[in-house]
Amino acid sequence: MTTIDLNSDLAEGYGAYRCGDDEAMLSIVTSANVACGLHAGDPEIMARAFAVARERGVAVGAHPGFPDLWGFGRRRIPFSTGEIERLVAYQIGAAAALAAYAGHKITYVKPHGALGNISCEERPVADAIVRAIRAVDPTLCLLATALTAQVAAGEAAGLTVHQEIFADRGYTEEGQLVARHLPGAMISDAQEAADRVVAMVREGALITLSGRRLPTPIRSICVHSDSSHAVEMARRVRAALEEAGIALAPFAPATLAPVPRAAAASA
Repeated sequence: MTTIDLNSDLAEGYGAYRCGDDEAMLSIVTSANVACGLHAGDPEIMARAFAVARERGVAVGAHPGFPDLWGFGRRRIPFSTGEIERLVAYQIGAAAALAAYAGHKITYVKPHGALGNISCEERPVADAIVRAIRAVDPTLCLLATALTAQVAAGEAAGLTVHQEIFADRGYTEEGQLVARHLPGAMISDAQEAADRVVAMVREGALITLSGRRLPTPIRSICVHSDSSHAVEMARRVRAALEEAGIALAPFAPATLAPVPRAAAASA
């Protein structure tokens, strides 16, 4: 039986601001990419996401992005590769600490937003992210956008790399994500997204806007959580996969640790 992971970007609120329905998504997905406090997230939101993920057997990873709360990490900021390396290391550390506080353990890293997009296209940026991961914890996996420089950088550095596709995003003829401001970038119809995901998993290929197939290993599927239809789409994608005989399981599960006394007392 084919097994696939279903992931989502979570903990993307900040202070009194809430973004998406983490509780609902954590009942659907098998892996959670937790914002690390720079593009979104804060210690309270992160700790809660890790604790709920632990309770529900959801694997967790760090989701580092640019320090850009106003732009939600989706604006390109001209950091040097050295600065990017240290920004990523900083955020992995924050995620690892708060996961441990909640009795959980991060097992992977997935770059967010503009940082992720740039590292898909530019190998030096992908290499900087990979160097940060290796320096902090070389046992962490890299959840990489399929058919991009992220994959090549991670494999060259000896990291365990798992490739993901996006349920709710369109692909160019080269296999890159369609820029959000262009037609076809976003897929909002849950059934369309679900049917497309099942086809890509069965065929082992990305499906571009024109219908072209680009062969690639697929280990995980991302459904974004920051839209009004995110929960419905995640449920429909999961149901479609299960109806197709495709089992769901984390690509990088963690061994859960006892919940620290301090975290249990303050939960």
